[in-house]
Amino acid sequence: MAFPERRTADILLTILLFAAVCTAIYCARRVLLIFFFAILFAYLIDPVVKFLQRHSLFFKDLRGPAVVEVYVAFVIAIVLLGYGLAPSLARNTVKMIDGIPVLLDGLSTGEIADELGGKYGWSDEQEFRFKAFLARHKVDIQAVVRGADRYLSHAAQVLASLALIPILAIFFLRDGDHIANVLIQMFSSETRWAGIRVVADELHIMLTKYIRAQVLLSALSFVFYAAALLLLRFPHAFGLAALGGLLEFIPVVGWMSTAAAILSVGIVSHSHWIWAAGLLVIWRLVQDYYSTPRIMGSHLEIHPLAAIFAVLIGAEIGGVVGIFLAVPMIASMRVIWRVCCGSESEPGAQGSGSAMVRPVPATRFVETAID
Repeated sequence: MAFPERRTADILLTILLFAAVCTAIYCARRVLLIFFFAILFAYLIDPVVKFLQRHSLFFKDLRGPAVVEVYVAFVIAIVLLGYGLAPSLARNTVKMIDGIPVLLDGLSTGEIADELGGKYGWSDEQEFRFKAFLARHKVDIQAVVRGADRYLSHAAQVLASLALIPILAIFFLRDGDHIANVLIQMFSSETRWAGIRVVADELHIMLTKYIRAQVLLSALSFVFYAAALLLLRFPHAFGLAALGGLLEFIPVVGWMSTAAAILSVGIVSHSHWIWAAGLLVIWRLVQDYYSTPRIMGSHLEIHPLAAIFAVLIGAEIGGVVGIFLAVPMIASMRVIWRVCCGSESEPGAQGSGSAMVRPVPATRFVETAID
């Protein structure tokens, strides 16, 4: 008997190949995440592309020009919004930046307790307790300041990566179906093409529902932020609400950035920022433990408890990225399991493992199910 045995050698080579693929995926995780977010962005704006494709005055039923029209409209909207808000936003940003050192110095020395006590009518005992609290956590406050400095130093790199997302989404919007077919043919045998296509179609429908749920959650956040900030008479209430709605797509970092922006504006403009902080905490609890599990569960057909469990496991494994990917990953595994088990129970399915399934209409890889 030859050593090593052929079966043993095949097993070892398979393990090595699997380890090499996992290592490559881990090393390229940042690039893969950008491509994944580009696919999600393509799903987000695809309904608009399909609408223009059907109702365009000049390029009806042509997908490429419809994609260009959507991007041109998007750029024009950003320019108009910037033209309308830039002067006021610039003045308030400069005012906020000038006030941040004074605020941090007041937190470090405890002088902010005198200012808050005079504004809200605190007693001497309350001011003393707040000063003692700030003195005990002076090191923690300084650590937060250093963390903010590091966060701002990486902001340019993050923005550069985010700028690639809409650019890459153009290719998925225009050639998504062709890309899907090429990948299926590249990584599977011809006898399995039909079965893998069915899985891809089911995943397409799942991602469409996932984006719908995210849009609904963002709309709920926008309504809450707008109502709360208007009630507390914050400046730029609708602008901050729009920011909060957009950042709702980003777990943890999104709502933390929104809260930081709202509280900073409230502190600088001497608004009721303490009440705003309380409302933000309450809304976060409602959104994370009530709205998100139920909306995601109803759209993706998973139990709300499973959605909460997936998010907690994702946070433990991958942090912010794990939180974002947890729900679509568990929904994808459910889809794959359902399709594969259903195909195995189909009459006439081959016992050799080939994916013989009932034929279904093929949908486009990045087109939504909205017709």
